[in-house]
Amino acid sequence: MSIMERLERDMVRAVKAREADRLGVIRYVRSEAKNRQIEVGRDLDDDDLIEVLSRLAKRHREAIDQFGPAGRDDLVQKERSALAVVEEYLPEQLTEEEISALVDEAIAETGASVPRDVGNVMKAVMPKAKGRADGKKVKELVQSRLAGTDDE
Repeated sequence: MSIMERLERDMVRAVKAREADRLGVIRYVRSEAKNRQIEVGRDLDDDDLIEVLSRLAKRHREAIDQFGPAGRDDLVQKERSALAVVEEYLPEQLTEEEISALVDEAIAETGASVPRDVGNVMKAVMPKAKGRADGKKVKELVQSRLAGTDDE
């Protein structure tokens, strides 16, 4: 079953169960997917939808990071619940060890050795981790490896 089919099925379930918050998030995801479909001028496949979902998850994480220090716990909770719904449709996230292995492999492939090579390593890692790892975490790990300050 495709992601779009799951979204449609879950939207109907949320309506029947009167889950207003979940329904709102699913409708928003479908709206963003429709906007992306119009933008690219073709039907979206699952890879395109994963890209849309990843973008939305990133927005929710950034909102959580902004609202937390501002003391807006109500908004943090709302964003966390929305993030949880979005993450249901994303592929299973990579573990720290798996991300670390991808980064090490990419560093070896690219021959990167200095901090200015971060971009080249990121270009090698992100297609493999697309939708399964937060780019911010990957970038931090790449930077620490290339700076020689390995956190592990």
